[in-house]
Amino acid sequence: MITWYSLLMQRWGRMTKFLSLFCLCLLLVISCTPRQQTNTPSSSIVNTPGGDGRITIGTTEKPRTLDPADAYELGSLSLVFNMSDRLYTYEPGSTEIKPQLATELPKVSADGLTYTIPIRKGVVFHDDTPFNAKTMEFSLKRFIENKGKPSFLLSDTVASVKATGEYELTIKLKKPFAAFPSLLAFSGVCAVSPKSYEIGAGKFQPNIFVGTGAYKLAKYGTDSLKFDVFDKYWGTKPENKGVNVQIQTSAVNLFNAFKTGTIDVAYLSLQSDQIQSLEASAKKGDWQAITDQGSVVTYMTLNRNQKPLDKLEVRQAIASLVDRKLLNDRVLLSQADPLYSMIPTTFNVSQPLFKDKYGDGKFAEAKKSLVAAGFSKENPAKVQIWYPASSMTRSLVAQTLKSLADTKMDGMLQFEVKTVEGATFYKEISKGLYPSTLTNWYPDFLDPDNYVQPFLACAKGSVAKGCEEGGSQSQGSFYYSEAMNKLIDEQRKEQNPEARKKIFAEIQNQVLTDVPYIPLWQTKDYVFAQKGITNVNLDPTQNLPYKTIKK
Repeated sequence: MITWYSLLMQRWGRMTKFLSLFCLCLLLVISCTPRQQTNTPSSSIVNTPGGDGRITIGTTEKPRTLDPADAYELGSLSLVFNMSDRLYTYEPGSTEIKPQLATELPKVSADGLTYTIPIRKGVVFHDDTPFNAKTMEFSLKRFIENKGKPSFLLSDTVASVKATGEYELTIKLKKPFAAFPSLLAFSGVCAVSPKSYEIGAGKFQPNIFVGTGAYKLAKYGTDSLKFDVFDKYWGTKPENKGVNVQIQTSAVNLFNAFKTGTIDVAYLSLQSDQIQSLEASAKKGDWQAITDQGSVVTYMTLNRNQKPLDKLEVRQAIASLVDRKLLNDRVLLSQADPLYSMIPTTFNVSQPLFKDKYGDGKFAEAKKSLVAAGFSKENPAKVQIWYPASSMTRSLVAQTLKSLADTKMDGMLQFEVKTVEGATFYKEISKGLYPSTLTNWYPDFLDPDNYVQPFLACAKGSVAKGCEEGGSQSQGSFYYSEAMNKLIDEQRKEQNPEARKKIFAEIQNQVLTDVPYIPLWQTKDYVFAQKGITNVNLDPTQNLPYKTIKK
């Protein structure tokens, strides 16, 4: 089981980089620490589109590191993704796992603890080192033992990794975890050459990459990178002759570079008005706009240990009050999708139960719930809504919710909007200081479990005190339910997809009944491509696969 303190620190660290994903401009900005200047002068990298068959991609995402054992931001992981292979990856446009460096899905022991994985033959690293089970063992051990930012993903789950044959890998888990193959599809859990890397805490190589992927790193500058096609790649070769990546200093520069044709593809991050402008021009045939469903979700957390949210009827009243269509139109500029479950519609287990029971802007129902809880115009329910100061979007959402309560609830429900600096917000949320919060969630791996366990599981608690240690405590809801704990454990052990789907249905019904959180929206992802550029698609993990793009 993932250590909750580790999970919280790592997750909030990552999510702070997405605080502005849906700000007024829906700008996704991942703040990265500066890295040292490399020996490759960026001016030596040619990034102008031309007839050489190379693709030029523009982004504002500046990588902190290229070492997969330490990469935990999208700016780094997207580059690692395109230069690497993992044991498993995703079917295009789907969250379904398929083999990559493995040749089949794992064979799982009856107790759910042992995964036996057949390894692909005929693969070599970029430095010509042969790939086999031993090198994959090295790569996974290095990911764990070098103790980089994402190391907890495996270290909290894996008991041992061993090559049990030249092309067979055996992994033993500490506890059953049906979503484990999804962890093995995480971009950083890729194969790296033992000739170019070493195992040891903190022994990272931030400025190189030597893997098995379709591209090898040719040049790495401070504001641009060059990927060349790896001629010994075992799989399907790229549709292009290589990729140049331009790292723009701002969304304005990215927008202008795309409009002037300096870059072929623009992805992450553009402001919402820029997205609207480019979409409008795409409809006129100036270029292409590709939109896909995102996996980042935003929700409202309700602290059951704070009055009046300790009363179920008050939580239900807020769920009825929320108007997602209004939020999407006024705040998000229709660049998101309303969400009615803690599990996004990315997964087929998602059920829009909040839509059926609470709807949107059901003010009469909200009033009935408040009356049932003993509140009235003379005795209103007063609730504070907190959010990180850096998020303009959540500021507007909070103000919109307050306006709805002020104008539609006859004084029975009163919201007070409060804000605090981001670092303080994420430090204090687990201490129970905030009655309600607006927060987003970026998944580490694509499985419904990642939207359930970190929010609803509780390792220590009681009905009287709520959660004292666990996921719901770390998220600020302090939700405790022994039935929910049991359901979460059951879905983690269950290997049968259909049986697991039924358990997730029970979990979503329980959330609907108890209302520890109110799901609000999930992201949309946008990428723009010039005319003549084809096969531009987004991976479910928000990565842009380079090798399918053709000019």
